[in-house]
This record gives sequence, C-alpha cells and structure tokens, in this order.
Amino acid sequence: MRSIIGGLLVVGLALTGWVMQSTAQPMMMAKFVAGEHYEVLKKPVKLAGDDKIEVMEVFWYGCGHCMTFEQLVTHWKKFMADDVEFMRTPAVWRKQMMPHASLWYVAEMFELPAEVHMDIFKLLTQQQTLNDENKFADIFASYGVGKDEFKKAFKSFGIKGKVNKGVARASKHYRVQGTPEMIVNGKYRVSARMAGSQARMLEVVDYLIEQERATLPKAASVASPEPAALSQQP
Repeated sequence: MRSIIGGLLVVGLALTGWVMQSTAQPMMMAKFVAGEHYEVLKKPVKLAGDDKIEVMEVFWYGCGHCMTFEQLVTHWKKFMADDVEFMRTPAVWRKQMMPHASLWYVAEMFELPAEVHMDIFKLLTQQQTLNDENKFADIFASYGVGKDEFKKAFKSFGIKGKVNKGVARASKHYRVQGTPEMIVNGKYRVSARMAGSQARMLEVVDYLIEQERATLPKAASVASPEPAALSQQP
C-alpha cells in the first residue's frame, strides 16, 4: 500500500509540474532526438486507419508504474485531437502474465467502463503472480458480468487468439523492453527511461504526433489542442 501511495504522490507532483509549466509561460514544442529520447522501430506496424495517428500504450496490470501512469494518460487523453486514436495492448514476457493480458481483452469484449481497469491494477500490483479465476471473476461480477459468463470468456479461443497476437506485436514489432511504453503510429517507441520521466514520455508522444500529422492528407489534418488546456486540473 505504501508503494501505491508513493506512486500516486509521484503522479501528483508530475501533474503539478505540468500545470505550472503551462501557466508560467507559453507552451513550446520541445525538440526531441531519435535514438536519444525515442526509438525508431525497424518494422513499423499500425492498426488504426490511414487517417488516424495511432498512439498505443503497452502496459501490464501487475506493474505499479503502469498504475500511476494511468492518471497521467487519463489527463492527457482529455486534450487529444480528433485525428489521434489511443489504444492499449497488454505486455507479456513470461507465462504468468498471459492471464493478466486476457483480463484486458475480456473487459474490452464486455465493453466495461474504465474503472474496471483500476480495480484490476489494485489487485495485481499487490499480487503480481496471481492467477485465480475466482478473484478475477469477483471484479467482473461487480460490473454485472456473471461469474460463469466471465470464466467462459476468459478461457475462450477468441481471447487466447487476441493475447497471442498482442504478444507477437509487442515483442517482435514494438520491441517492448518494459512497461509502460508508448508506440506512436506504429513507428516510434517511447519509454520513461529514454524520455526521462513518465510526464516527459507524453511530451515526446505529443512531439511525434505533430511530426506524423505533417504527413497526413490535408483534409484529415486536425489542429492540436490549445496548450493552455493542459493548465486545467484533471
């Protein structure tokens, strides 16, 4: 619990710094360098349509850093332009993580609200090796999904197929080395290690979105949100 509280305090400080920067002076787009602040992927892969700039977050429910990053991303998404499509894919680099990845796709299948994901984060950041269908089913039951219905979906061929595709995408194409990480338009990988912090990750993502926007057809191009909007509290 102390680690979660500490992580939330870090997010609060990051958001405060973001707010102070945007109110103290006009926001200027920083210049970021490939190989220093982000990585250019050798084999780009994109799921969104050609008229959209795809931003993909790679996460793990058992990752405390992902749990704290969730608040930053939630705030960032409020000012996302219409030509940006935000997506998520769960990371798997060991067998014990595969059931956790399945939870994401089951929640997606039942079109559950965003709150379910924070409930799963709270459970798995405390018990990272947990693989208890009954405990997972309890969370889904609180959102109106029957336990038998959940277990059937959790074990289904369709969900397993989505997990396997996500694993291949994250490891072979995105070259994910940890979580959370973000992939911009299937071309660029952004991590806190390279960017300098979780808040800085989103600055790099914004920079890369602007770079990609310049390649869109003029009819599809959408102006970025006003920087002053970032000064609003989440």
